[in-house]
Amino acid sequence: MNYGRLVGAAVAATVADGIYGFIVYGLLMNSEFERYPDVYRLAEEGMAHLPLMFLGILIAMPALVAIYAKGYEGGSGVAEGARFGALIGFFLAVLSASVNYGTLHIGRRLALYFVVAGFVEWVINGIVIGLVYRPSVSHQCRPAV
Repeated sequence: MNYGRLVGAAVAATVADGIYGFIVYGLLMNSEFERYPDVYRLAEEGMAHLPLMFLGILIAMPALVAIYAKGYEGGSGVAEGARFGALIGFFLAVLSASVNYGTLHIGRRLALYFVVAGFVEWVINGIVIGLVYRPSVSHQCRPAV
């Protein structure tokens, strides 16, 4: 595993995740979050907490890239990343949306938005990871089992 590429892919995926999150969660879904003021921070208050949120994403992302590197099967970065992102996205989106729906006072519509938005988010992150993390040549040429 190449640690320089791992860090580069983690940083790139964190940036992509931040851009996606701003557009989808910050702009497109903001009015849905505002329907639950006792559950979610209002936009003004939430801004103060974004640095810690992004730091947490940056700290967690190398683990995701390491999982990608361990599961790499030799295809193109886009295809491998999309496959990986879809698997991670399905897992995280369904898990977090169902747990949030079961434990928070949110409606079914917001839970469904979380599933769709989360799945797309992680497919995009997976593609970014696949594009940036390039396995070594020896890893790319391993024989199929």
